[in-house]
Amino acid sequence: MNYIDVFNGDADGICALIQLRKAHPQDAQLITGVKRDIQLLKNVEATPDDHISVLDISFEKNRADIQRLLHLGASIEYYDHHKSGTLVNHPKLRTYIDDQSSAICTGLLVDRKIDGQFRAWALVAAFGDNFNAAAMTLGESSGFDRKSLCTLQKLGVYINYNSYGEHLSDLFYHPDALYRHLLPFTSPFDFINEKKEIYNTLAEGYANDMAAAKSTPYLHQSTRSAIVLFDNEKWARRVSGVYINALANQHPDRAHAVITQNTDKTYKISIRSPLNKTEIHADKLASQFQTGGGRKSAAGINALPDEQLNPFINTFKVYFS
Repeated sequence: MNYIDVFNGDADGICALIQLRKAHPQDAQLITGVKRDIQLLKNVEATPDDHISVLDISFEKNRADIQRLLHLGASIEYYDHHKSGTLVNHPKLRTYIDDQSSAICTGLLVDRKIDGQFRAWALVAAFGDNFNAAAMTLGESSGFDRKSLCTLQKLGVYINYNSYGEHLSDLFYHPDALYRHLLPFTSPFDFINEKKEIYNTLAEGYANDMAAAKSTPYLHQSTRSAIVLFDNEKWARRVSGVYINALANQHPDRAHAVITQNTDKTYKISIRSPLNKTEIHADKLASQFQTGGGRKSAAGINALPDEQLNPFINTFKVYFS
């Protein structure tokens, strides 16, 4: 049997796979990319001898390739928490998908599947995906003190920060390389202590890029919503996701959008619903636009044409009014 691991290059995807491979070690081919590169299954060719594990990319966005790979005879196990759409019924497909809960990420789904064997990595995943309340609650009930949880939170944010970019060249580390650096460590704390150069590179890059983001004025700001527009710069492409998470945490009653210009003059948009208003879903707004999608609390649009920017801004303001 040949094994292929397909995973989102963000903290949730990487840390979900770490748990899975710690519990079930396999020498697998790795397929990943930047955070917004979610149609990863198009890069997979398979035979009946292949088993494919998929983590933290939308089932809905990959449905055609799921059907193609199943038709080729491959078996697939699928872990995700994004909007799934209609699932495929097939004897060689196993799904572990929860797109209904507003407090679950893929790392927590894997944690549930393997009975919490590598709980610290699940917490890093949850913190990185901005499920801070869920991570704190689970962490405290698992015996971690507040200082340790804050350390895991920082690591999750830094791994997530490394995943944002239009191209892999925007990142400090290719996600599959970062995964390989992390995988040998049963404990995230051991990684932090033994791989200081990697940790410090991410920490320093994060601090510098966040400082640049905070100096950018709002394009729109009210009590209900806020919008920030970044120019086409490497630092902006890297920091957009973690910056909007920080804004969402600082202003939990307000919706946010961070708009970053891509190199082709389209716009990448990150959207966060108000943390205190879980009944308003970000993915419903994003799905109104081509290349848009996500989950209830966090969504995005990968390549919004320039002529649709103002209509998006107006729609965003009304949607969250």
